[in-house]
Amino acid sequence: MPEVGPTPVLAVLVGLFHTSIYLIVLGSGGLRLAFVGLAAILGAYAGQALGVRLGDPLTIGDFGLLYASVFAWLGMVIITAASYVATARAR
Repeated sequence: MPEVGPTPVLAVLVGLFHTSIYLIVLGSGGLRLAFVGLAAILGAYAGQALGVRLGDPLTIGDFGLLYASVFAWLGMVIITAASYVATARAR
C-alpha cells in the first residue's frame, strides 16, 4: 500500500481552512463554493511546491504555509472573478 505524504493532506486542510474564512466573509457561497474549495486546495498545493523551491519563511515541517495560503486565496479570487464574469455575460 503506497504511503501518502503530509503535503497533500496539509494542502487540503489549508485549502478548506481558507475556504471557510472566505465563506464567513462572503456570507454564502452557493454552487460556486465547491469550485472555490477545489481552487483553494489546488492553489495551496501549488503554493507549497513553489514555497519549497523559493524558501518559504513560514513553514510547518517541510510545508510552506505562507505561499500555500497566498496561492489558495489567489485561486479563490480567480474562481470568484470568473463566476462574476460568467453571470454578467449570461444576462
